[in-house]
This record gives sequence, C-alpha cells and structure tokens, in this order.
Amino acid sequence: MNLHAIIIEDEQASLDNLKNILQKNCPQVKVIAEARSIEEGYLTLTDKSLKPDVVFLDINLNNELVFSLLDKLDDIKFEIIFVTSYQDYAVKACAYSCIGYVSKPIDPQMIVEAVERIKPNREDDDMKDRLEVFRGHLSHLNPFKKITIASLDEMHFVHIHEIVRLQSDDNYTIFYLKGGSKIVASKTIKSFEGMFIPFNFFRVHRSHIINLNYIRKFIKGDSAHLIMDDGAKIEVSRRRKGSFSDKLKELQKELA
Repeated sequence: MNLHAIIIEDEQASLDNLKNILQKNCPQVKVIAEARSIEEGYLTLTDKSLKPDVVFLDINLNNELVFSLLDKLDDIKFEIIFVTSYQDYAVKACAYSCIGYVSKPIDPQMIVEAVERIKPNREDDDMKDRLEVFRGHLSHLNPFKKITIASLDEMHFVHIHEIVRLQSDDNYTIFYLKGGSKIVASKTIKSFEGMFIPFNFFRVHRSHIINLNYIRKFIKGDSAHLIMDDGAKIEVSRRRKGSFSDKLKELQKELA
C-alpha cells in the first residue's frame, strides 16, 4: 500500500531527519510536499493537485499551535500524525482521540507503528471530530468530554461519563455504555487502563475495568463481586480486592 505524505515542520534539521527515517524504514511512504510555517502549510494543504494520505505535523509551528492552520481547512480527508516534543498531555490527547503521534527525538520504530495504523480512503470524514477530542484533552478541559474509540470499521465518539464498563475479549475490548449499547474496540484492555483510571474507573479484574459511578452493590467475601447498574455481575480478583476496598473508602471520605 503506497501512501502520499506531506511534512509540515518549522525546523529544517527535524524535517530532513523525518524524511530520512521514512525513506529508510517506510518505503511505502512517498513525501510529495513539505512546508515550514502555518502559511506555507495552508497553501500546501489547499493545493488541489496534492492529495495526501497522511500529513506529519509539528504541533508547535513557529511558537503557534497548528490548530490555527487546521481550523482554516474545510475538509480534512487525510490522516494526521503529530510530531511533538511534549511528553505528557499531547501524547495522552492523541491516545484519547485516536490520532497518531511520534515523540521527539524520533524513534524510527514509532514512525513504523504510526504508519502501519493508517487507513487511507476512509469513507467517513471523522478527522475534524477527532481533532475536537484531541484539542479538548490537550487543553485540560472537563474530563467528561468525548473520547474516540476505534472499532474495526468505524470511529465512535463517546462521552466518558456514559461508559459503564470495559470487558476484555482477547485482543479486543468491549465497551458497555449507559443505555445498553456496546462498542467492540480493536485494542486490548491493557491499552485503555491508564486512560480511564484518572476518571474514576478501576480495574477490578484482568478482564474488567469498571466506572465506579455505576456500581450498584459490592458483595464481599471469598467470591467478591460487583453488581453494576446495567445488571452485570463482575468478579473482583483476590489480588485487586484490597486496593479496590481502599478506593471505595477514599470515595466515601470525599462524599462525607
């Protein structure tokens, strides 16, 4: 699968380094254009003769966030891979929005993995929605904003507070939502754990992460388990029972 790429990066040395890494490690990627500023980037991305499958974007161009560029575009029919020096919030924001990223200094293996996840010629134009999710998490907005969940064929945009629980299914994860609907995500449950724990979720078992706001009952004892608001019976593993009980005590203190 051949991919046409555009690189928008304000540092020439970084731009050349990325081109070299792509040439050596991703021969299927052909760089068809490059730009070094917001203005050049806009002219390049609105050039109708160029039809990129993916655009590599430095998040911060000449001390200006790239949203000032992306907001000007009517349609975004290409995948985005952010190149970032930020090691925390930007990386997390990419994870929440299902947008690819590579960190500086660039690890060639990260480039390879990001390129492998590209799905060109998407029928649905969902990048604008994913960017909205990304921007919300990057700006540390209310955590009960949306998250992007990638299934095999679709992108789903879900409010975090509507997620009742997550259940492992081998290399997939089933999201159970308030109201009874569910989404099968094409990632393991382990890949989601760190994303949800800060938002009042808890991994009670190797196969289950639950939203603490939807617990109906906690039955203690040797076969400890939970009854969730959707009626599901969820086992609490022996190894996690102590830390889970401590977490419930913390919540009770907060409510007192």
